[in-house]
Amino acid sequence: MSAVTVRVGDDRLRRDSDYERGRTSLLFVDMQRIWCEPGLDPTHPQVADSYYHRRLRQTVIPNQVRILDAARQADCNVLHTVIESLTLDGRDRSLDHKLSSMHVPKGAPDGQVIPELAPIDNEIVLPKTSSGVFNSTNIDYVLRNLNTRYLIVAGVITDQCVDMAVRDAADRGYLVTVVADACATYSQERHDAALAAYAGYCWTTDTHTVVSRLHALRQA
Repeated sequence: MSAVTVRVGDDRLRRDSDYERGRTSLLFVDMQRIWCEPGLDPTHPQVADSYYHRRLRQTVIPNQVRILDAARQADCNVLHTVIESLTLDGRDRSLDHKLSSMHVPKGAPDGQVIPELAPIDNEIVLPKTSSGVFNSTNIDYVLRNLNTRYLIVAGVITDQCVDMAVRDAADRGYLVTVVADACATYSQERHDAALAAYAGYCWTTDTHTVVSRLHALRQA
C-alpha cells in the first residue's frame, strides 16, 4: 500500500514526514524504577534475566538514551509520563488501577524516572493514574501549547500504556512516531502483535532513523 499524502495548508503531510524544528516533542511512557528495575513491580514480578528485563537493559534503555541525547541537542521538548497517584493513599486512582492493585504513592522513590533518563530542568513530568496519558493528564493541552505536531513515543508497556498513548495522540491530530526498538513488553510475540495492531495510527521505525532525523533538526 502506498503512503497517503494529505495537504494541510502549504504542507504535504505523511505519517513519516520529516520532523520540524520547534514542532517535535519526545514522550517517554512510564520509564520508572518500579517498572524497569527487577523485583519492584508487584503486579508483574519479573526476574533480572527475564525476557522483559533483558530487553530493557540490552536494547530499550540504551536506545532511549540515544534518542534523548539527540532530542536535547535538537532543542526538542521532552516529556515523561509516570504512573503516580496525586495522593499518598491513592484514592484519586482510576477504578481500573484500584482493581488491579496498581498504586505508586505521590513522591515514592520507586516511582521516579530511571536515572539514565532522569528529567533535567524544563523537562515536563506528567503523573497519571490510568493506562492512557491523554485520559488522566493535561498532556493534550500541554502539547498544543508547545506547538507540537510530531510526537515521538517510546517506553513501556508496548501493548498497554504505549498503545493507548499512540492511538489517543493520533485521534487528536498528532503525527506519531513509535520507536519499535525503544519499547518493551513481556514477550516478543506481544511486542510484535501490538506494533502490528496500531500500525495504522503511527509511523513505526527504529532508533537509528529517529536519531538521524533529530540530528537533521540541528541544521534546520
